[in-house]
Amino acid sequence: MAKGKKFQRSDRSRPYLNILDYMVQEKAFLAIVIVGIIMAGIFTGNQTAAMWLGFFFAAYATVANDSIQSLGTFIESNKAKRWWILWLYVGFIFLGVVSFSWFYFDGDVTYQRLLKPDGSSPYPHPESFSFFQIIAPLVLLILTRLKMPVSTTFLILSVFSADTSGITSVVWKSWTGYIMAFVLSFLVWYLSYNFIKKYFKSRKFNNSWTAVQWLVSGTLWGVWVMQDGANIAVFLPRSLDTFQFIVFALTIFGGLGLLFYLRGDKIQEVVSEKSRISDIRAATLVDLTYVILLIYKLFISTVPMSTTWVFLGIIGGREIAISLARNKKGKKHRKKAGKMIFKDFSYAMIGLFVSVALAAAANKSIRDQIINAIF
Repeated sequence: MAKGKKFQRSDRSRPYLNILDYMVQEKAFLAIVIVGIIMAGIFTGNQTAAMWLGFFFAAYATVANDSIQSLGTFIESNKAKRWWILWLYVGFIFLGVVSFSWFYFDGDVTYQRLLKPDGSSPYPHPESFSFFQIIAPLVLLILTRLKMPVSTTFLILSVFSADTSGITSVVWKSWTGYIMAFVLSFLVWYLSYNFIKKYFKSRKFNNSWTAVQWLVSGTLWGVWVMQDGANIAVFLPRSLDTFQFIVFALTIFGGLGLLFYLRGDKIQEVVSEKSRISDIRAATLVDLTYVILLIYKLFISTVPMSTTWVFLGIIGGREIAISLARNKKGKKHRKKAGKMIFKDFSYAMIGLFVSVALAAAANKSIRDQIINAIF
């Protein structure tokens, strides 16, 4: 090094090349994860403590990861709004949705995603929690920190599945949801690209768009809670008493507040990098396509589904459609869109493989069925 030349650290916006450097930057997060793993090991044999510990982990990890799909475009296109206004709007919708399910389905807050009308469940509440069941949300939290939009449904519910049928049914419904979302989003954006380009070109827009977006985003969030609330409630009894319901509702309500205060945190970059998604009109169109598919999937069966995969299909179809419809720099944008879709899809598949591995580790019957299927 030349004399007198001051040492310069590497650019923090680039991928970490030094694991020690990464650990220094993320020391607070790593400390939380390590403490969580230690607590999971300590409370594994204690039914009540393990149940609540797993629930608290799942409450934040699930909302933090799934913010990109249900709230990501809402957060991105409302950066100018105060965080607590967005929080109260979304928070009270959540309280209304889960309260209705709790009253109507006699203590079940998941709209019968976990509890069938006959009282049986493909995801039974365990008499004793395994170590792998408790740490599943921590694994999700780590993947979220790495900005991976993995399927919360696969990662959390798989470790509670009674057998492999509980996993395969979710995978099939999610795969069809991804394909439908990709095709529908592609058609919407490709066929209407010239119209959108003409009328969305100006940064100025009518104030009525704000009201429409809040209505669409509120509906999307409510439907998401109906679909994915099961990923958090799976740690609790299938029918909650009054005390359990209050803790369930207020914990997630508070977690949403933290999420909005952090403006989506690191996982929000998955949305921010997409083409002009901060435009409230584009965000509204994305959310409208998404909510239509979720409502359709919600009512055709009570089998849980990965809403993350549906969201990735929506975003992927949109990016490809825009790249193909552009008249200028088409090749450049197609290459960029292809890379983003491949990255998002790869992360989703990593989440699926991790989910199956955790399920096999937590459940002997699933482990045996996988071994028999392979050999």
